[in-house]
Amino acid sequence: MSVRNQRPFPEGAGTTHRSRAYPSLLPWQVRERRFPPARLGRRGLNPDEVYAFLDRVAVDMAAVYDALAQSRRETLRIKVALRRWQSEQAEGGRR
Repeated sequence: MSVRNQRPFPEGAGTTHRSRAYPSLLPWQVRERRFPPARLGRRGLNPDEVYAFLDRVAVDMAAVYDALAQSRRETLRIKVALRRWQSEQAEGGRR
């Protein structure tokens, strides 16, 4: 990985249960990935097509991370509400 691609991970982004040796890809990592100069032959890659595809992947990944963050916030909200309700029920049963 080049020095310019070494950015800190945003809070909570890219966290999975994988090994730290292989962290999840982040959108900026996909968007900024560069390939060695193509030796275009009959089966070479068109760099414009590759980078257009990488941008599409990065947009999709960003949407997934946003949805995951929203889901985690909602899960936390529900857990807090459940704990509050359980505490209220436990206190009501003691009276």
